[in-house]
Amino acid sequence: MARKIFTIVVLAAALGLFLYFRPLLFGGNREPRVVDRLPNADFIGRANVLELAQETSAMMYYHKIVYRDFTTPEFLLAQCKTYGLNIQKPTYLFGFEKNNEWGFIVEVSDSSKIRLGLERLGKIVDITEGEFEFNGIKQKIYRYPKEKMYLTYGKNYLFFFKGRKFQEVAEEVIAAQYDGIREPWKRFLRNRKFKDEHLVIGSNWDELKNIGIKTAIFAHDSDSLSFNLKCYLKRTIPFYIQMKQVGWSFSSIDAAEKSVNLHLDISELKKHPQDSLYIKLSQLGKRFGFPFKDFMRAWNGSLSFMEGGLQNVTETYIETELDEDFNPIEVEKTRNVQISGYSLSLGMNNFGEQFLNRLMEKGILRTDGEGFRVLFSPLLNYVRTQNEMLFYSGSQAPRRKFSTDNHITWTVEGTRYLFSIDSIARYEVFGSLHIPVRRIFRRNKLI
Repeated sequence: MARKIFTIVVLAAALGLFLYFRPLLFGGNREPRVVDRLPNADFIGRANVLELAQETSAMMYYHKIVYRDFTTPEFLLAQCKTYGLNIQKPTYLFGFEKNNEWGFIVEVSDSSKIRLGLERLGKIVDITEGEFEFNGIKQKIYRYPKEKMYLTYGKNYLFFFKGRKFQEVAEEVIAAQYDGIREPWKRFLRNRKFKDEHLVIGSNWDELKNIGIKTAIFAHDSDSLSFNLKCYLKRTIPFYIQMKQVGWSFSSIDAAEKSVNLHLDISELKKHPQDSLYIKLSQLGKRFGFPFKDFMRAWNGSLSFMEGGLQNVTETYIETELDEDFNPIEVEKTRNVQISGYSLSLGMNNFGEQFLNRLMEKGILRTDGEGFRVLFSPLLNYVRTQNEMLFYSGSQAPRRKFSTDNHITWTVEGTRYLFSIDSIARYEVFGSLHIPVRRIFRRNKLI
């Protein structure tokens, strides 16, 4: 009996040792997983394709998109199974800021079926077949040269890329080792922000790192009318910016074609001129000759701007006429004209006049008769109060109201984009980008 017990203990111990050391003994021969192949990039992400298709189906049908039947989860799943792709697992995305290069990797369930899909695709677009050699291994590639698109695949993955640096990125993908997932992807996949969303993008962009942004995560959300991109930023040091509880805003700003509405507490930021965010904003200002330091000294964190619509104003002009003796004389006249509505309110302290003078020295602000012009703006009236500078076109100052909003609205080719700052903590910022899709679909002739 004792011998049997001893034998069982020895076998259990042997099995435990085998399982413990198995990765070390056999790891080098194991096929790299899809996540091990993911390359470094400025932007990385994951997409749950079927769930994303389900989420956007209402939008596609609401706007009567011609090809909406080809974007249903059922159609996509059937097609991918036919050609050996497993889109029930996440698809991984990556992109590079330079030259807008991007690609994706999708898991393969049966690589023998992919060839059939490529042959069918070749009947629609001009695909050429070739190969390149890496570490003594020849790898087949499929090209669509017109658009600089490339595709290659292996036993468990398919890699697509659009851009000039295909081979460089492909070598990263092919040279992967089992359990060799790269550190940026580890951090991204561990992050729990927006974990339930079906399209999530993370950033490793140097421009964000240079201003202390440790984590930048973006997630898709949509309904039948709009596309929304939620944003989360986390800094290694404080933002030194908080949201004010209330501030002055124009009453009609929500209907403006272009608008900015900010109510921020920047008192801490002013105390940290060596902060990387402060320095970056200063550098951006220098590009346009904007006196950023003077502005920060004078500004109290409130700004309201709107542009759009037409206003009737009376304009004075000089016209040459002939008198009774047919001599040319100059006559001052007035006429009614329509100009674009333009209003700007800046919260200012006692250094406001010095900032105004610096703008005039730089040529950003200039006098024109009894009014002012900001660069190429229409003629503006100017009102100065103790805590505000107000510029406006038209004959009457626009009505104002108290507001808690912090947002930017910009209309491009008829589509109104809205970015809002939803909350600011000491180290974190939440925001969102709202994009109506109707005019985008119309402009691209999809409906």
